[in-house]
Amino acid sequence: MRKTRILIGIAAGALALSSCQKQEAHEGTKPVAVITMKVGEEPQRRTASVTGDISARVQSDLSFRVSGRIIERFVDVGSVVKAGEILARIDPEEQRADVAVAQANLNSAKATELQAQLAFQRQQNLFTSNVTTQAALDSAQETLTTAEGSVASAQASLDSALDSLSYTELRADADGIITARDAEVGQVAQAAQAVFSLAHDGPRDAVFDVYESLYLHRAPGDEVKVSLLSDPRRTVMAKVREISPSIDTSTGTIRVKVNIEQSANLPLGAPVVGTFQSDTFTKMELPWSAMASIGSKPAVWVFDPASSTASLHPIEVAAYETGNFQVTSGIKPGDMVVIDGLKFIRPGEKLTSVEMKHQ
Repeated sequence: MRKTRILIGIAAGALALSSCQKQEAHEGTKPVAVITMKVGEEPQRRTASVTGDISARVQSDLSFRVSGRIIERFVDVGSVVKAGEILARIDPEEQRADVAVAQANLNSAKATELQAQLAFQRQQNLFTSNVTTQAALDSAQETLTTAEGSVASAQASLDSALDSLSYTELRADADGIITARDAEVGQVAQAAQAVFSLAHDGPRDAVFDVYESLYLHRAPGDEVKVSLLSDPRRTVMAKVREISPSIDTSTGTIRVKVNIEQSANLPLGAPVVGTFQSDTFTKMELPWSAMASIGSKPAVWVFDPASSTASLHPIEVAAYETGNFQVTSGIKPGDMVVIDGLKFIRPGEKLTSVEMKHQ
C-alpha cells in the first residue's frame, strides 16, 4: 500500500514538471514574422488592343441578271469606278435573237391590228348605209380588240427582250472601288452569281472582331483609338457606331464597327489596330501571394497592428491578372494584408509585421 502511494506521488510530480516545461516553452516562442502590404486605391483604365481593317459603310455584290459566258471584263480589284460604268459584258447573241423574235412578233401583231381596223371601219360604213348587220359590226369590233391586245402583248415581250439584252452589260450601281472579283473572261456566269464587290464612296468603318470577355465585366467606352498597322503614327480617335447583339459561336468574338471620318483618309482594306479603353475606375490590387481561402471562396489575411494578430476576410475578386488580382469588397483602403508567410499563420497567434511598399 505504501509502495503504491509512493508511485502515485512520483507520477504526479512528473506531470506537474512536464506542464511547467511546456508553459515555459510556449511563453518563450517567438512571434511569427510576416510581410504585409497596405491596401490602396488607384485610378485605373482597362485597355485592350485588337486588329481590324477599314471597310466601306455600304458594300454591294454586283452580278448579271441573266446567264451567259463572259466575253469582256473592264475592271480589276482596286479600280475606281463611277455609277453606270460598264464593268463586264457577257455574250449577247441569245438575247439579241430573243429581241429579233419579239420584234417580228410585234410587227406581225401590228399588221393584224391594221387589217382589223380597216375591216371595222368598213363594217361601220356599211352599217350606216344599212347594208350590213349589227352582228357583223360587233364581230369586226371583237376582232379589232383582240388584235390590239396582241400588239400590247408583243410590245411587252419586246420590252422584256430589250431589258434582257441590256442585262448582258454589268454596270456599277454607285461610285466606289472594286474590292473583290469572282469571275474571269470565258467563264459562264449564272444569273445572280456575284462577279464583283463594290465598296461605295462615302462613310467608312473600322471593323473589329473583339473577344467577348472585353464586354463581360467593365465594357469599354465609346471612343476608340485607331492607328494604321503599317504606320502607328497615323492615329485617329473614333466613336463606336455599332456593336453586334450576338456572339460569333465559331470564334467567340463580337463584331464592333467604329465610325471613321472621311477627313481621316484611311485607305480601304488597310489593317488597323483599335485600342479600346474603359472609363476610369478605382481598384484595390494585391499580389497572387496574398490569396488564401475560406472553404471554396477567396480570402486574405488582414493584420491588426493593435493586437499583432491576423484574421481571414472573405473577398470578392473583380479580375485575375498576371501576377496580381483586383478586389472589389471584403477589405478597405488602409488595411494591412499579409502577402508572405501565410502558411505559418494561426488564428489569434502573435505576429510581427514587415510592411512592403506597394510597387
